[in-house]
Amino acid sequence: MGDLSPENPAVGMASLDRKYWIALGLYAVLAVLAWWTIGGGTVAVFGRQIGIRWIPVFILGTFAFRTYIAMQAERVRRSSSE
Repeated sequence: MGDLSPENPAVGMASLDRKYWIALGLYAVLAVLAWWTIGGGTVAVFGRQIGIRWIPVFILGTFAFRTYIAMQAERVRRSSSE
């Protein structure tokens, strides 16, 4: 397949980098939509009252953090293989 093969590290990293930024952007869009969609009630979490809007934002933030860690791990793997 020439230059577009997945074995080509430059093309693979560029594609992965683009997907990374798209994923983070989508997490942000979902967080904003969840914030504006969910009402302003509260719920008890470990004995503290937490705004119910923060629960999906926290979950999406956890996914975004996991995506960030996976991207950093991939960068380390690719730099150590060179």
